[in-house]
Amino acid sequence: MIDHIIVAILIQLIVRFISGSWAAGTAAAFTWFLSREIAQAEYRWIEQFGGGLRANMPWWGGLDLRVWHKPDPWLDWIVPTGVCVAIAVAARRIKR
Repeated sequence: MIDHIIVAILIQLIVRFISGSWAAGTAAAFTWFLSREIAQAEYRWIEQFGGGLRANMPWWGGLDLRVWHKPDPWLDWIVPTGVCVAIAVAARRIKR
């Protein structure tokens, strides 16, 4: 979890440096980790329901809640997002 938080903060800082926007950095970190977890959910779907073949997976396979039954994939994107939101809010308050 710590490594996810560190990577999210790095993404946020890089995008903030490029764009000047803490919100854009937060959105980039959120998008990175959510898309990563969806991709991993796709692999779980293929394993559990697709007979090991990607061709058997429907477009919504990575969003199927049956492969999101453990807390780990949820926490792997929610916690880094929460940290980045907190940083963005704190930075905005400090700026005022």
